[in-house]
Amino acid sequence: MTATAEPSSTVQTLTHWLNNAPAAGQSGRTAPVYNPATGQVQAQVPLASAAELDAAVQIATAAAKKWRATALGKRSEVIFKFRELLVARKDELARIITREHGKVHSDALGEIARGIENVEYACGIPNLLKGGYSEQVSTGVDVYSIQQPLGVVAGITPFNFPAMVPLWMLCNALACGNAFILKPSEKDPSSAMFLAELFRDAGLPDGVLSVVHGDKEAVDAILNHPGIAAVSFVGSTPIARYIYETGTKNGKRVQALGGAKNHMLVLPDADIGMAADAAVSAAYGSAGERCMAISVLVAVGGAGDQLIQAIQERIPALKIGPGDVAGNEMGPLITREHRDRVAGYIQSAQEQGATVVVDGREAQFDGDGFFLGVSLLDHVKPGMAAYDDEIFGPVLCVVRADTYAEGLELINSNEFGNGTAIFTRDGGAARQFQFDVEVGMVGVNVPIPVPVAYYSFGGWKASLFGDTHMYGPEGVKFYTRSKVITSRWPDPASSKVDLGFPQTR
Repeated sequence: MTATAEPSSTVQTLTHWLNNAPAAGQSGRTAPVYNPATGQVQAQVPLASAAELDAAVQIATAAAKKWRATALGKRSEVIFKFRELLVARKDELARIITREHGKVHSDALGEIARGIENVEYACGIPNLLKGGYSEQVSTGVDVYSIQQPLGVVAGITPFNFPAMVPLWMLCNALACGNAFILKPSEKDPSSAMFLAELFRDAGLPDGVLSVVHGDKEAVDAILNHPGIAAVSFVGSTPIARYIYETGTKNGKRVQALGGAKNHMLVLPDADIGMAADAAVSAAYGSAGERCMAISVLVAVGGAGDQLIQAIQERIPALKIGPGDVAGNEMGPLITREHRDRVAGYIQSAQEQGATVVVDGREAQFDGDGFFLGVSLLDHVKPGMAAYDDEIFGPVLCVVRADTYAEGLELINSNEFGNGTAIFTRDGGAARQFQFDVEVGMVGVNVPIPVPVAYYSFGGWKASLFGDTHMYGPEGVKFYTRSKVITSRWPDPASSKVDLGFPQTR
């Protein structure tokens, strides 16, 4: 396998985004942004101080008051126009994603397509914000409910989906009438800037959307700032727990999506070829850097040997190389350190008794990119680091189980509960699985069950901290709060002093 990409000799200096325009960093601190396919630094991103974050909040607070008062139809019109601009320029955005993240161009386009679904959902905000109305709950008294925006809200997004995850958050938030501060990953920050420019061109008023780059200092400033009402986060479980605990301690509404260890249960009656195709696609797509990647295949009964053989046969055909080279199916990992960390799990699995069927460390690549071949580990067991930890790389672990019940117990006893899948021809077994399994998103012969935009995304257990899932109906709920109004219009003839508690009869 070879991997070649042209190194860049130009190092760009990036900016924040305030008041619909680029804003230079003031802290003096920066971080390198790499091209993972070449290993070269291609940009420097500013790391905001708490004071810079505070300035963004002040801008957003002023803008939120006017944006909240903007008619629903006008807000929807801005989202519609943004959608049209995004569709027209999606190839340009995909190239930005590939350059900074490393995923292949087709995968970047797929990420954008799923993001566009969420934009389209938010376009229907006039319908989504309809309240309820009850007439004559008491004599001459009506009661109705309305949904109102929170004010200034923030999103802290991960490196692995630099366009899709921000779109999960900010489209609903903006459509509901909030001002939004986006803190993207400092590893691939340019997609966020591109989205901000499109929103400006779509007519979003100054200050309603800000992009503030940064590291832990910026994150802590978001969590501690009294002017921010809510925080959405996607990332690892330790950080998600920290975000949730710190944010809620400061009185904020928080949804924090954490890590995953997604299991795919394959029953003996499954179509082995179909299951193998699905396992390879879901385990190695985007170099395994997906929170919905299949990282554990649970083979029940006699399915194990057949699956190992079928997967092993498919691996040599995978094309690994720079994401901007046509035909490549998997790119590099995000950083050199992360690549080496993933490779360490292969070594530890071998030392702890697993069988390394395919060793990704043996793949050879040209240049200094952060590439690693795909790995297949058999006879993996709980207690091994490769099983217990979220590897977040192109490593598929196969665990053997004698029965459906044993396989189900493996899934339900795992600390994570993000996504899972079952492969079978038995409708009864599939229905029982969706009833039994303690996981937030379930696929039946679908390996990556990411819900469509008009449902909501979110796991259980250590994969989610907070009470609401992301995007869809629960996303609208997260970015609004209910107000109930009880109204009676003056009728002097029936007015009197009454110290009793109001009754509805």
